[in-house]
Amino acid sequence: MEILANVLVGLVAVLHGYILVLEMFLWERKPGRALSGFDAEMARASAPLAANQGLYNGFLAAGLVWGLLADDPTGFPVRVFFLVCVLVAGVYGGLTANRRILVAQALPGALALGAVLLAG
Repeated sequence: MEILANVLVGLVAVLHGYILVLEMFLWERKPGRALSGFDAEMARASAPLAANQGLYNGFLAAGLVWGLLADDPTGFPVRVFFLVCVLVAGVYGGLTANRRILVAQALPGALALGAVLLAG
């Protein structure tokens, strides 16, 4: 179960690294605009906000990687903390911005958190 938990945490970290790239560097290009659904003008106007969101997603990814690399007793609570952050951000985003975020962010975070707690 520990291997599965670590794989899921790693996948959530990669997902948030990908979101960082989309929001910070590709927001005004085709992949970023496909994610947001914005036209070129709105993408340009909202790019600073998207970059800020991307930076926070990078912090989530970095925290999850830290949790994977840290020996216990540090690694377990770090993984739990950052997965809870992912879950809270996903639920909030899903309720306030776009319901797809519940599936794209909150669900993977919840699955990884459940696996970590069961393995812990």
